[in-house]
Parts: sequence; structure tokens; C-alpha cells
Amino acid sequence: MKEQNLGLGIWLMVVTTFIFAMQDGLSRHLAGEYNTMMVVMIRYWFFAAFVMAIAKRQAGGLRSAAQSGVPWVQAFRAALLVVEINVMVVGFVFLGLVESHAVFACYPLLVAALSGPVLGEKVGWRRWAAIGVGFVGVIIILQPSGGVFSPYAAIPLLAALMFALYGLLTRYVARTDTAATSFFYTGTVGMVVATAIGAWYWVPMSTPDWGWMALLCMTGAAGHYTLIRVYEVAEASAVQPFAYLQLVFASILGIVVFGETIRANVAIGVALIIAAGLFTLWRARKAAA
Repeated sequence: MKEQNLGLGIWLMVVTTFIFAMQDGLSRHLAGEYNTMMVVMIRYWFFAAFVMAIAKRQAGGLRSAAQSGVPWVQAFRAALLVVEINVMVVGFVFLGLVESHAVFACYPLLVAALSGPVLGEKVGWRRWAAIGVGFVGVIIILQPSGGVFSPYAAIPLLAALMFALYGLLTRYVARTDTAATSFFYTGTVGMVVATAIGAWYWVPMSTPDWGWMALLCMTGAAGHYTLIRVYEVAEASAVQPFAYLQLVFASILGIVVFGETIRANVAIGVALIIAAGLFTLWRARKAAA
């Protein structure tokens, strides 16, 4: 069992959420101009090239990076992330950054809830109660009478479930594989899956948008690597509450850049979700002490 470092895990999660929020803004812009699957495919081309370049420079090269104790789990989590990204970007187009992230904010609670059966981590009744409160917040956000609730609300909900499973699997493979190996599978297998999906939707892209695409690719590579490091150094249930910062960063971006607004039911629901998440952190730290 690798040594845990909660402090480092928290700071890595903060950095990860900021990177992902910027990435979401870029994805929303590009997906508004081009097919989502094509945008994700190009992003993964650059990502895979970056991953292989790093692997070649490390001891053992590509062969060493590809060596995994659980290769099929690595491949599945990489494919799952590609599908999740496609689903979430579609949500940005239909719901916007603010409301998509308000719904998606339940994913850390899903991680905390599933960390017991999937990873064998202890989740006591108090944290289960907090998870329940958090999902009351989700219901408030999704209120049928004029809230986010619509067929489109299912998009970020599905993405949240997939990303929670991806996070748990990342934590699971970290027990036997290095961050470099997980990074290698995320990029290479992800590229194959993304190309199989996106190749059918290719259209020419303008020169300025290629610049935005390049920036998207850089944030993608950086964000996935820091996320892998998060789960390598800290327990999933302990660091997940800080993932809510992505909602804060993305909402600021949505309001300032895209002119979105935050409605009262969304703000109240998100407040409950964040409060529940912070309580789970407090319980995790108290248990560790």
C-alpha cells in the first residue's frame, strides 16, 4: 500500500479543478462551432502524442509504461473517460457551464458513496447521511417546476456517474501501477476510442480555432496527469470534496465569458451539495486522526 499524503492530494485536486474548468470553457466554445466528437478526437491525438513522448524519455520507455498489473481495467477506465468527456461537452452545449456543473457537482458524493464497495474504504453512517443531504441538493437543482429538470439534465447526471467510476478505477489501479502507466493508458487507449467515435464527424477547422484547440489539448494533458497523481497520494473519499471547486471556477467562467446566470434553486442546491462534501472531508480527517 502506497504512503498517503492528504495535504498534497488536496492541493493537487485544487490545481486539477482549475485546469478542468478552463478546459470546459474551451470545450464549450469549440463544441459550439464543431461536432463534439471531432473536438474530443483531436484533443486525444495531441494528448496521446504527449503521453508517448513522456514515456519514451523515462526509464524503460514505452514498454515499461505499458506494463500494468491490471491492463484491462486500465483500458476500460481510459475508454470510459472518453465517453464521459463526450457526454459532458454535449451538456455544456445544451445547458451551459453553470447548470451542467451544478448537476455534475454530485459526482464527488458518488465517489464517496462507492469508495466502500469498489475500493474497500470505510464510509460511516455520518458520511452516508451527508451524501443523502447532498443528493437532496441535487433534487433542488433539478426541481421539475422550471428548474434545470429536462431531458438535457440527464446528460451531466450520466457524466457524473461515469466520472465517479473513472475516479474510483484510477484509485484502484494506483494500488499496483504507477501514475506514468495510468497516464500512458489514459492517452493511448483513449486516443483509439476517441478516433473510432470522432472520425465520422470530421470537418475543416479555422486557423484561430486550431489555436484554441492547441490550448485545449495542453489543459487536457495537464489535468489528467494531476488527477492521476491525486488518487495516487490520497484516499478518494478524503480529497473529493475539493473537486467542488471546479463548479466555482466554471461558474465564474460561464458568467464572465458566456453571459450565463445562476438561478436561486441552483445556488441553494449547490450550497447543500458543497456543505455535504465538506462534511465528508471533516469526517475523513477525524477518522484518520
